[in-house]
Amino acid sequence: MTSEKRDFDKEAALWDEKPQRVKLATEVAEAMVQRVALTPTMEALDFGCGTGLLTLQLQPLVRSITGVDSSAGMLAVLEDKINRLQLANVRTLLCDLDQGERLTGRYDLVVSSMTLHHIREVDTLLRQWHDVLAPGGTLAVADLDSEGGRFHGDDNTGVFHFGFDRAALSLSAAQTGFNELSVETATEIIKPDASGRPSRFTVFLLTARKG
Repeated sequence: MTSEKRDFDKEAALWDEKPQRVKLATEVAEAMVQRVALTPTMEALDFGCGTGLLTLQLQPLVRSITGVDSSAGMLAVLEDKINRLQLANVRTLLCDLDQGERLTGRYDLVVSSMTLHHIREVDTLLRQWHDVLAPGGTLAVADLDSEGGRFHGDDNTGVFHFGFDRAALSLSAAQTGFNELSVETATEIIKPDASGRPSRFTVFLLTARKG
């Protein structure tokens, strides 16, 4: 674990080249669709959207979705997809919490996948998610279960949490003001750990509602 941020701009152009990333986004989207009642009236936000692998899977199911990321390079790739597909209900927003920027707007749904472990101050982000959700709005967050630093191999640049304890994260969300909390396994990832041995990593989906 380091205090250094990862340079996602350098990885953006080739981000989608790894089939495992596309597969993960698909499986997380499927878990969200099963757990959250998506409607065509929803205004949604995808925090840490990257190149939009999750964003574009949810796009047909909501009124609009805003992809938020701190990497301009990642958002540029997503914008190219938006233009190529001529999508009128997807927009991007550059927001870097480390620069003191804050989320704005009002949303019925906030989603995030595999981003939380890259966030220094999780409680601060939970509060911002709570602030931008409309009353009765839904939060759906997918990330790694506690994994001891093995998931990213021997390069943990930009990793501020080695996964999460489900109970502890649920408690933090409840203390922020979320209710109707539920956590379940969304999917699993098989990949080499730091030793090179294939390892199984589980990804949870936490859902909650703003009262």
